[in-house]
Amino acid sequence: MSLDSDVIVDRRRIRRKLTFWRVAAVLVTMAAVVAIGLVVNRSGPSALASAGSIARIHIEGLIRSDNDRIEALERLEKSSAAAVIVHINSPGGTTAGSEQLYDALMRLKAKKPMVVVVEGLAASGGYIAALASDHIVAQQTSLVGSIGVLFQIPNFSTLMKTVGVQMEEVKSSPLKAAPNGFEPTSPEARAALDSLVKDSYAWFRGMVQARRGMDDALLEKVADGRVFTGRQAVDLKLIDQLGDEKTAVAWLVAEKKVKANLPVRDFTLAPKFGDLTFLRATASIALDALGLNAVAQQLGIGQALEQFSLDGMLALWRPAASN
Repeated sequence: MSLDSDVIVDRRRIRRKLTFWRVAAVLVTMAAVVAIGLVVNRSGPSALASAGSIARIHIEGLIRSDNDRIEALERLEKSSAAAVIVHINSPGGTTAGSEQLYDALMRLKAKKPMVVVVEGLAASGGYIAALASDHIVAQQTSLVGSIGVLFQIPNFSTLMKTVGVQMEEVKSSPLKAAPNGFEPTSPEARAALDSLVKDSYAWFRGMVQARRGMDDALLEKVADGRVFTGRQAVDLKLIDQLGDEKTAVAWLVAEKKVKANLPVRDFTLAPKFGDLTFLRATASIALDALGLNAVAQQLGIGQALEQFSLDGMLALWRPAASN
């Protein structure tokens, strides 16, 4: 028995040491990532694009208002790059953030030839960004569209009633801060939200019709919230051409008189230090060190938290998660 007890004690001691070093490794890794992030943020986006090159930029993940990205696009606008290729892989995000990005890309397009390449997804706000270009290229199996907006808020009223918790509030009018998630949404609040959604939807539809030259019948066909494959999107005038970056370069050469054989170089839109993209990378490294990354990916924890962090009106393609 004494021997068994000693073995158990030794194992516990080893386990504690292993846990300590794992935690220490995570902290050191996170500190290193933070330090690198600070250096990147000080240096700003890479200005590799020059008169002898085509600038390549990437719009990825959820789109929200981002002044750092807008400033980077303005620097690209003033650079000597011959043209710009915008790679988009995004399900959208907030309508305000998507509009901000669209306006910045429109200003960029006014100064430089620009073409969009849909890598995997340009839905909702991602498609709004793509509309800034006069030419959109997508792969055959890319997904584009999801023309529509939504307003979502979790409602905890049933849960609070079950656990015996009630939110008390005093407000200036019935529609102030409604809906609030702590009580059933009133018909008046739902009607007010419906008005907001319809107004933003009309704005989105008008943008699609104007930028893509659609008649009313075709607009009705594509603006019901669905996504379409690249193959379908060509016939529906949501995109212009099937292909990839080489296809985009060929269009710039043929239609915008950009010199042939120019190299395509990355122009990085550096994320903000506090951006969830940066934090997600740090969290991924930390979870890897603890051996938990596979579990987090399977549960979709990071994506769920990021999506719930979006506030306001959304232009977002968010299919229901499977059980």
